[in-house]
Amino acid sequence: MSETVKLPTRDGFGDEIVALGKENPDILVVDVDIGKSCKTGAFRQQLPKQHLNVGIAEQNGAGVAAGLASCGKIPFVVTYAAFGSMRMCEMIRQEICYPKLNVKIACSHGGVTPANDGASHQAIEDMGILRTIPNMTVVMPADYWSARKLVRAAAEFNGPVYLRFTRDAIPVIYDESAEFTIGKAHQIQDGKDVAIIANGDTVRLAIEAAKVLAAEGISARVLDMHTIKPLDVEVVTACVNDIGKIITVEDHNILNGLGSAVAEVVAESGKGILRRVGIQDQFGQSAPYERLLAINGVTVEHIVELAKELNA
Repeated sequence: MSETVKLPTRDGFGDEIVALGKENPDILVVDVDIGKSCKTGAFRQQLPKQHLNVGIAEQNGAGVAAGLASCGKIPFVVTYAAFGSMRMCEMIRQEICYPKLNVKIACSHGGVTPANDGASHQAIEDMGILRTIPNMTVVMPADYWSARKLVRAAAEFNGPVYLRFTRDAIPVIYDESAEFTIGKAHQIQDGKDVAIIANGDTVRLAIEAAKVLAAEGISARVLDMHTIKPLDVEVVTACVNDIGKIITVEDHNILNGLGSAVAEVVAESGKGILRRVGIQDQFGQSAPYERLLAINGVTVEHIVELAKELNA
């Protein structure tokens, strides 16, 4: 993990979507008038014939994308996570997922990264809402390079995909050579005493917590669970069988997100202990991003504390 380079994952999306659009004229961007924040400006400038701006009309954007997909295009609807998951929810269900159309919903400002914009713009429910809809795939990259790789994977994947990005700059964990497969967790390191499963902007916290734990004699397996639907059940089951002690970490409500998805596997296995770190089923506030995480215990210190308790 880079100690100095920090980039928002929305930048990875913005760069990769231009590359994809140049390679494939069927890839389109459907903007809902916030392209500056969602990093589609370069796409609009360089590929104007593949770009549509429907204005501040998220539901219409979903419908337009569905129509385009039915004609063989690969549209990316681009907006904020709060609007792309909730304002568009019925259209996603009825017009995109029910007919299983090849629409990608690419959303910046996931989790509490909208920070000072407050609770109205902080999407703490989005992945949970969308993972309950049949035919939907739900992905959150952990850094700039994984964002680029997973955006490309989503473009190549046939079916609806929800992609969630950060507004805030976060450490670059991977390099350009790293490879990612939708539905398969990326193991960062192995360990025998505790498994830490994180996604998105909290993977960096899991890595730092593992370093602290190693210095204290606790060996942590660290997994980047970039896809929460379909969840990599095989790798979670391996954590249950090999270690039996799991901590999930996410910038999302602890209800129905990564923690819940992992809990379902653990419960059905009939063994193992799980602790969930995430947003504590409460709305956000207007405050700096790191402060909002700390209010909810989404910190290196809390992860370390839980790991020690599990290994006491």
